[in-house]
Amino acid sequence: MTKLFDSINPRNIEKLEKIFETQTLHVKKNTSLLKSIHGDNLIGYVMSGYLEIIKIDSNGTKTILEEIYDEDTFNTSLLLFNHGEYDILAKENTDIILLDYESIIKTREINKDYYFQFLKNLLEITIAKTKEKNERIEILTKKTIRNRLLEYFSITSNKHGSKFIYLPFNFTDLADYLAIDRCAMTRELKNLKEEGFIEIKGKRITLLYEKYSSSDPLINI
Repeated sequence: MTKLFDSINPRNIEKLEKIFETQTLHVKKNTSLLKSIHGDNLIGYVMSGYLEIIKIDSNGTKTILEEIYDEDTFNTSLLLFNHGEYDILAKENTDIILLDYESIIKTREINKDYYFQFLKNLLEITIAKTKEKNERIEILTKKTIRNRLLEYFSITSNKHGSKFIYLPFNFTDLADYLAIDRCAMTRELKNLKEEGFIEIKGKRITLLYEKYSSSDPLINI
């Protein structure tokens, strides 16, 4: 996966960090990142760790909007203006670089090779992120809990080329990510296991069916 400063030597990385007014944050597990952000319209880049962007509705129901892993980016604008409704939580101890968007687009280094390389890296990361968002949309278009689960399993399996899926989070977070009720999801997972679609051992899920199709009458229940 492309990294933000790939193919840029350390000296030029230091120049870019100064030009972009970067801030480095070390956020502890289960801590809100928003408390540590000063300024708006910033681009965040996760060097190591794992974040979740969440939305909390008026009833206190939490939905995971986005998962952000190593080498991934996010923008702070929407989150800062809607603080209380949206939040960013560190699910592990996480190291982050924040870059000022205005500094990136207004820099005088625009003709430098290392600046073009930086933009190329940022674009490739953004393209990969857009693909992940499209996958999430595809999951959420499924009307039943069963189909959301199986679509998620199918996408994850294809991405890693394996019938073994290791959940990056617990089952409560999986329900939040799929925007479904935790108890109803647990029942559906039990049904899928009893019907021979999957095996579950801890956070490892093994797919026992060859290929998922949302048109399969056995799946659309």
